[in-house]
Amino acid sequence: MTQGEHNDNLKEELYQLTLDANRRVAINALWTFTHFAADDNVWLFAKHDQLIDRCLNEKDATKLRLMLNLLLSQPYTEEAIRTDFIDFCLARITDARAPYAIRAQCIKLAYEQMRYWSELLDELRQTLEMISCEPLSPGLRSAWKQVMKKILSCNVY
Repeated sequence: MTQGEHNDNLKEELYQLTLDANRRVAINALWTFTHFAADDNVWLFAKHDQLIDRCLNEKDATKLRLMLNLLLSQPYTEEAIRTDFIDFCLARITDARAPYAIRAQCIKLAYEQMRYWSELLDELRQTLEMISCEPLSPGLRSAWKQVMKKILSCNVY
């Protein structure tokens, strides 16, 4: 029912459910957004900063993973980068206690934000090299390889 450009009011109602105090309701609403068609995902672009703010404070790993997934499908421009979110992503990448999925998402999100500046790409490369000697899950190793390949193809090194 929320799909389509004429259902923005229903999308807003669904988004408000992501803030519900009932964990199951919030998670189900977030999960629903992760399955939106690309055209309907554009509606969430206006919630970009709010989603980032929520990620910075979220303690529930499932909610955090779903919100990071939503942020992965959003555009990142050079003018609208948030350094607090970059720091958040870098901290999660190196946090061995963080779930693998969150760490992998943070690798990709860090690259999307840092790709505009060679100095920041170098910092990301160093961070990735630092975790390369620890045992990585297949998903985390895949994200690591994908982003390292993109960094090295930038010919900054």
